[in-house]
Amino acid sequence: MQQQVSALFVGLGSIGTRHLNSLTALCEQQGLALRADALRSDPARPLRPGAAERLHAQFTDLADKAALPHYDMAFITNPTSLHADALRQVYGRAGALFIEKPIFSAEQADLELADVLPAGQKAYVAAPMRWSAVMLALKDWLAAHPDQRPYSARVICSSYLPGWRPGVDYRTVYSAHRALGGGVTIDLIHEWDYLVGLFGKPLELYNFKGTYSDLEIDSDDLSIYIARYPSMLAEVHLDYFGRQYRRSIELFTREGTLTADFGAATLTLPDGSVQQYKETTDAWYRREMAYFVDYALHGTGSSVNSPADALDVLRLTLGRP
Repeated sequence: MQQQVSALFVGLGSIGTRHLNSLTALCEQQGLALRADALRSDPARPLRPGAAERLHAQFTDLADKAALPHYDMAFITNPTSLHADALRQVYGRAGALFIEKPIFSAEQADLELADVLPAGQKAYVAAPMRWSAVMLALKDWLAAHPDQRPYSARVICSSYLPGWRPGVDYRTVYSAHRALGGGVTIDLIHEWDYLVGLFGKPLELYNFKGTYSDLEIDSDDLSIYIARYPSMLAEVHLDYFGRQYRRSIELFTREGTLTADFGAATLTLPDGSVQQYKETTDAWYRREMAYFVDYALHGTGSSVNSPADALDVLRLTLGRP
């Protein structure tokens, strides 16, 4: 007999639909009978193609008789500024939570987790770059070479905002507007997330940011950090205006430079040899979903990216170590 699994989605935009599709495929692969419901502000609003067919029920209130009293997992995938409200709505109603990044908006960085999460709540905050093959290979190399500790780290994510969404006027998207939570400091939170995942929190941090390019936006298009660790310094560069896509981390060690290039999907070792890890980003999300479902159904304790960890990262992005 198939194991029954229940999931509640709060928010079914592009990222919520991606997670619904990934969860459905994983459950089919593992022989799990999935019941997926959606808590929506406007059920009349059309969903992405194929999403409605994957849902058992849609409702606007968890008091609705169609809702289950308890779900194995809940996905908080609505707009970032509404995450806290969503967590209050599902408070005590799910065994494990999957919270899309960042955990809260910049204005909510001082929220107390105890106000939105029950004590002992299992929860994971999305961190898809940690599940890329390049990142996994980088972590394996560092673990296998403890004598090659980095003296310095240089991280960059540089991309051209108008090219992010072909056919969409970049001036109309949230990234372009400070009032909507846009700006590279928060938008490109992945870099600080994986840096903390690799080396923990820095002891000291300085951040300079602002709007410097000719892009027609009012959010910050450049954010630069210098951070001090016990035995390493780190530089982080984030921008919206780089015409040539760059996303990488360079680690300077005794034997040479170790470079993980996420755009090229390569890991260059200190001896100059290059390892190839070509894959689509869908592979990252599939690994992440496999981890989360296993954690939700069988795991104990904190996840590999707990709400407390994610809140620390959010505060770091704002220049608050």
